[in-house]
Amino acid sequence: MKHIVIGDLHGKNCWRDIDIDAFDKVIFLGDYVDHWTLPDAEIFRNLNEIIELKIANREKVELLLGNHDVQYLYYPNYLCSGFRPGMQRLLTAQFNANRQLFKIAYQKGKYLFSHAGVTNQWYQQFLQLPLIREIQDENDNIADLLNKADQTSQRWLLHRAGKARGGEGTGGVTWADASELIADMLKGFHQVVGHTITTQVEIANGLNESVTFIDVLDYMTYFYEIDC
Repeated sequence: MKHIVIGDLHGKNCWRDIDIDAFDKVIFLGDYVDHWTLPDAEIFRNLNEIIELKIANREKVELLLGNHDVQYLYYPNYLCSGFRPGMQRLLTAQFNANRQLFKIAYQKGKYLFSHAGVTNQWYQQFLQLPLIREIQDENDNIADLLNKADQTSQRWLLHRAGKARGGEGTGGVTWADASELIADMLKGFHQVVGHTITTQVEIANGLNESVTFIDVLDYMTYFYEIDC
């Protein structure tokens, strides 16, 4: 399947240039809001247009959540930099009204897509949560478990900032830093993530695993394409 992956937009509308008919899957990695200079109205309009794209292409388009989206969806929890108090009520209402359209992760075989990524250490902590036994189905993959967990009161681990980002422990799937992922790549999986800003696409490789960092939209208009 031909995938195109869109990094952290923060209100930018450059995604409109994509011919979605040329792809089997269009994956947004989250952080749709909280630009440092774009006006509120432009950010909100762009979010609405992305939601409309998803509604019109439910099977093709995947909308993943980033830490900047989560802080509005679950306000007042998980606050981070860039928060716009004047937009809080509007964004919280919009994210909640369309909650079923958003996910934490998308997986295709050994390829895992999320906002910030998954490390071995964090994933082992995640699997030890008591709720896993309650929500896990024998056919679930990693993305299924992450998406189910975010629907529970134990979602806090998914949205925890680690030491590399001023928090404690290891960063969760919406907060993991590139340094954490490079040091502890999830074994056997090839991840595509945003979150950590980079001037160009960077790929870290292990023996049977890799992480591709694509948060480049502050420096260039580029969308990552992959067949998997």
